Amino acid sequence: MNKQKKNLLHLVDTFGGKKVAVWGDIILDEYIFGTTRRISREAPVLILTYRKSEYSLGGAGNSILNLKALGAEPLPIGVVGADENRKKILAILKQKNISTECMITDKKLQTPIKTRILAGEESTRKQQILRIDREEKIPESGEIKQKLHKSLSSSLNTIHALLISDYNYGTIKEDIFKRVLPLYKKRNIPVTLDSRFRLLNFKGVTVSTPNEPEVEGALHIQIDDDNKLLRRAGRELLNKAKAEAILITRGSKGMVLFEKGKPSSSIPIHGTTDIVDVTGAGDTVISVFTLALTCGATFKEASRLANYAGSVVVMKKGTATLSPKELKLAIVS
Repeated sequence: MNKQKKNLLHLVDTFGGKKVAVWGDIILDEYIFGTTRRISREAPVLILTYRKSEYSLGGAGNSILNLKALGAEPLPIGVVGADENRKKILAILKQKNISTECMITDKKLQTPIKTRILAGEESTRKQQILRIDREEKIPESGEIKQKLHKSLSSSLNTIHALLISDYNYGTIKEDIFKRVLPLYKKRNIPVTLDSRFRLLNFKGVTVSTPNEPEVEGALHIQIDDDNKLLRRAGRELLNKAKAEAILITRGSKGMVLFEKGKPSSSIPIHGTTDIVDVTGAGDTVISVFTLALTCGATFKEASRLANYAGSVVVMKKGTATLSPKELKLAIVS
C-alpha cells in the first residue's frame, strides 16, 4: 500500500468525535410503499395497496446523518414548524443520539416534507411513481435570525467545523452569514458550503462543493464536455466566491479541485461508472470533505476521501450514508 492511501486511512481513523455544526435546510423524507395489481375504474391510474411508511432526513439532514455514521458529532442548526413533521425529525435525531438543542421552532411554518410513493408487485423491488413536495420558505423573521445568530455564535467554543447546506428554503440567512463568518475565520474554523442556487451569495467560505449544473447556473454558462471551459469556470468561481478551494463534482466524470495559487487537480471516479443512484451523494461528499479538514487534511486529501465516499453511496438506493469501515475498504480496493 502506498503512502498516500496510508495517510487517507489514518485520516478516517481520526474522524471519531469531531464536532461539526450543520446549518441548513432540514427536510423530512417520507416513503410510502405499496403494491399495484390493477387499474382504477374511476380513472386510468394504478391502484396502490398501502403497505408501510418510512421516514428519514433529507436536505441538510442527510449531511447530518452522514457525519454521524462516520463517527462525528453533528450539531444541527435548522428551523422547523410546530407540527407532526417536526416531531418526526426530532425523533429521528434523538434516536441517533444527535443533539437537538439548536433546532429552532417557528409556529407559523410548515416543516418541509417530500413524500415519495413507491410501488410494484409483491415480490419485486419498489419503484418511485410519484413525489409530492410540501414546502415553505423560512420567514425573514427577526426572532428566527436572532436565534440562528445565537446558535452559530455559541457553537464557536465547541465545534471543529461549520457545514452550510443550502437547499434554498431560507434557513441560511445571508445577513447572518456575513455577521458570523468573520468569527469562524478568526478561530481558523473551516466553513464549507453546499448551495443549490446561491453559490456566489456566500463569499469567503473555506471551500464549496458544487456539482457541474450548479456551476453552470452560477456563472450562466454551458460546460458540457469542454474541459478548457470547465477549468476557466472553476477559476472564475474560485475568484468570485473568494474561497480557498472549490471542488466541482461531475458524477461519472469524477471531480476537479481548484485551489488558490495551484494547478487544478482532476480526480477520476473510483470504481464502476454503472451507478445505482446519485441521490444525496453531494451531501456525502461535503460531509467527508469537511470531516477531513477537521483532521488536518489538505484540500487534495479531503477531495480524494470525498471521492472514495461518493463511490460507495452511489451504489446504494436512495439517500444513503456510509461507515468508516466502508470508506476504508473503498480506499484499499
